[in-house]
Amino acid sequence: MARSTSRAPTSSPVENVLAELVAGALSDAASRRAQTPLADLERKLDQVTPPLDALDLLQPRDHVHIIAEVKRASPSRGSMATIADPASLAADYERGGASVISVLTEGRRFLGSLADLTAVKERVTLPVLRKDFIADPYQVIEARAAGADVILLIVAALEQSALIALHQLAEQLGMRVLVEAHDATEVARGVDAGARILGINARDLRDFSLDRDRFGALVDRIPDGVVRVAESAVAGPADVRHYRDAGADAVLVGEALVTGSDPATTLASFIDA
Repeated sequence: MARSTSRAPTSSPVENVLAELVAGALSDAASRRAQTPLADLERKLDQVTPPLDALDLLQPRDHVHIIAEVKRASPSRGSMATIADPASLAADYERGGASVISVLTEGRRFLGSLADLTAVKERVTLPVLRKDFIADPYQVIEARAAGADVILLIVAALEQSALIALHQLAEQLGMRVLVEAHDATEVARGVDAGARILGINARDLRDFSLDRDRFGALVDRIPDGVVRVAESAVAGPADVRHYRDAGADAVLVGEALVTGSDPATTLASFIDA
């Protein structure tokens, strides 16, 4: 059985939300592991199409890249969109010019699933990111088995040794990793772990506070050659332009796309910004 490598929860109120999300994700992964043991999951890897290289697609261009997210709900906003057909939404994103599709697979608070990711992967020709609270090798392997090309690792949720080990495992499986940071210390830890795609989240997942200027304050700490991703706090084209002007190579957008009536047009307007 794969050993959990999550950061031990603390009693600090500022970390309670993130600790709860990680604990829930690990519990759900343990339930899936009881149904599909690690050895069975590993055998599925040979049946999966080789991963697409999101790092190559997210290299700096003359326009900002959009990582478009399939997202039904969040702890901060509650339910946002039903999304009965995540594959159809992802196809709209591809039509609108997205570079990568992000799929929330956490089920308790975001109402997602690995089935969503698999359905999206079967529909689009773009790299697909599994966005979840990954803290165990089993979750990395099941991401690849489900078709993921990229996974998210949140620095604040992991001890450094676990961050490095999970990052290395993902790369061994051919996937890329979006390493997410919230402050200068986390950026440094992400870089030390070998991040080649590094995101700065305007929303601190420990207490869900929001600061759109966090990216601009930290972007200079990301070394040259590392793809710089701005996450959260995007309501319209002006926000995308704000991040682009601050140095973002890519912007991850979820809520503004799933709550609009025409995601493809909305996404295209973000890229034009």
